[in-house]
Amino acid sequence: MNPFLFAFLVAFAVNGIFFIYAAAKKTDVVTDISYSLSFSLVAAALLVRYARSPSAALIPSWLTILWALRLGAYLFTRIIKTKVDHRFDGMRDKPLKFAKFWILQAVAVAVILLPVVASASSTAGNRGIGFWEALGMGLWIVGFLVEAVADAQKSAFKNAGKHGLIMSGLWKHSRHPNYFGETLLWWGLFAYTIPILEGYLYLSVLGPIFITFLLLFVSGIPLLEKSADQKYGSDPAYREYKRKTSVFVPLPRRR
Repeated sequence: MNPFLFAFLVAFAVNGIFFIYAAAKKTDVVTDISYSLSFSLVAAALLVRYARSPSAALIPSWLTILWALRLGAYLFTRIIKTKVDHRFDGMRDKPLKFAKFWILQAVAVAVILLPVVASASSTAGNRGIGFWEALGMGLWIVGFLVEAVADAQKSAFKNAGKHGLIMSGLWKHSRHPNYFGETLLWWGLFAYTIPILEGYLYLSVLGPIFITFLLLFVSGIPLLEKSADQKYGSDPAYREYKRKTSVFVPLPRRR
């Protein structure tokens, strides 16, 4: 079976199971953490299917599992306190509309994982760690740490009982540092695969392009910016923060 088709089928199977459970129980706990769980389960399936691939080719799969477990743990501790994710208000009681979310998530997971699939299914022998692999791992590590630190800072801010938006730590230099970190690590995994790309495998660049586009222009930053504007738009401190702080890439604050 084509490795990309295999990844798509696993992604759809995983999300199909999650959908059935979430729809039956009308719970947001599974729905909220299903994003990271989908990545870890598809990556694990790749490790099983391509266990005989060169070990260097499987590193992106292991890194994906590590990232997904970290993100999943963070999302789980968050949703277990609130029990409800208001993004799904109006969906839980409408199976077709709810199913659409799961279908789109399955497609997103499969597309984002394209570089990981390309690497895992590679048959290039004696593959070592060269320039692109080292660069890719470096970008992944930086992205992973940025996202993890940003999430930890935001969690600590909320746990301290503080209200409003966090404007300290990494959040002092970016309004969405967690999204920057996530985008960077996926570009790192693509860079890691560059030495083995040929022919149609170059289409795996669609993975990092897709997640970048999604977070910058569709379901990530635009929705959060709109929500923040509605909640804090009349607050002078928020308006100053928005004016001085980079929306995505962590940068020194503007004067």
